[in-house]
Amino acid sequence: MMDKATLRKEDKSPSETTVVVALSGGVDSSVAAALLTAQGYRCIGVMMRLWAEVSSGEGSGNKCCDEESVDDARRVADRLGMPFYLINVEEPFKEKVVDLFIDGYSAGLTPNPCLACNRHIRFDYLLNYARRLGADFLATGHYARLRRQVDGSVHLLRGIDAHKDQSYVLSMLGPAELNDLLFPVGDYTKDEVRRMASARDLPVHSKHDSMDLCFVVDDDYRRFLRSWAPDAMTPGAIVDLSGRVLGRHNGLPNYTVGQRKGLGLSGMSAPLYVADLDHERNELVVGPAEAVGRTEMIVEGVNWTLDRPVGAGSRVQCQIRYTGLPIDCRISPLEGGCVRVLFGTPVNGISPGQGAVFYDGEQCLGGGLIADRGSDKVTIGGVPAVGQQFYSGK
Repeated sequence: MMDKATLRKEDKSPSETTVVVALSGGVDSSVAAALLTAQGYRCIGVMMRLWAEVSSGEGSGNKCCDEESVDDARRVADRLGMPFYLINVEEPFKEKVVDLFIDGYSAGLTPNPCLACNRHIRFDYLLNYARRLGADFLATGHYARLRRQVDGSVHLLRGIDAHKDQSYVLSMLGPAELNDLLFPVGDYTKDEVRRMASARDLPVHSKHDSMDLCFVVDDDYRRFLRSWAPDAMTPGAIVDLSGRVLGRHNGLPNYTVGQRKGLGLSGMSAPLYVADLDHERNELVVGPAEAVGRTEMIVEGVNWTLDRPVGAGSRVQCQIRYTGLPIDCRISPLEGGCVRVLFGTPVNGISPGQGAVFYDGEQCLGGGLIADRGSDKVTIGGVPAVGQQFYSGK
């Protein structure tokens, strides 16, 4: 549970401490606000209006901030006696999240827009907005925990609920951000959060979670890319590991490394899997199952949550998907903010552009973007590796 004593800045009491709560109109952020107001903190509800394909009137087509969500967030704020503000963040969201999503796929990557949103919008734009308001903390409904140490450092930990843990998408946070953040629901399971919402008569207690790309109106990212990045969806050849043409693909963003079904290949003597997406040649490379796994990868743009690199040769765990399992590995920091990762056994599904997040048990050490599934194509200390500009926003 949250220890009030650890949340005070400059020995302030809760009644003297101002917290901006990022409201979404969902149950998690609503309960985060309820927990804080119940402890006596002075809370201000803030909701961001984000870019979407379709906007009309005062509402947004973005599922995170459509008219229903705004109304729900306002009702929760009223129920808790909090002031409520709706701020327009459409332009920076389009530039830092949507455009990077489009550019990433156009460059042959598999980007994660939630990582970009947290890095550039929620914990940059919104956090600085909270600071300008004079707030001591920004609180969100993320399922993660913070452990404040005697020496003043703040450790980022997994949420108690393993099925809802969101530390993966918070791996870009550093000491400057973590010191000013609160994650009130990270100590609870989702079921407990819903029960608390119901017990407090919050109007969103039974609202479903939103799991899809918030800025894509029909949840079809392939259709979105055909509309906004048609060149990225150019058909091309499907080739085997020797370069022999086996068929045609309908745009590289339609496929992921390790995929077997939906390749449109029939009559093959053995199952084939996507082994690589060759953006330069616009070719989909397929091969047997053993061609998919990798025992090494390079991660770039690495952020360390404690602002110091992990020692060379450290044994940690690496998670390469938001819903993936942690995998034992050995890591060695390289120059240029990169890390070489070595696995004991071949790992499937390593996709450039996706996040690679490092853990020591329940503690999130940091993370970056997968640059390559091996070191042969990566230039370290010279030309930046393939996806670095998309992670940094440069």
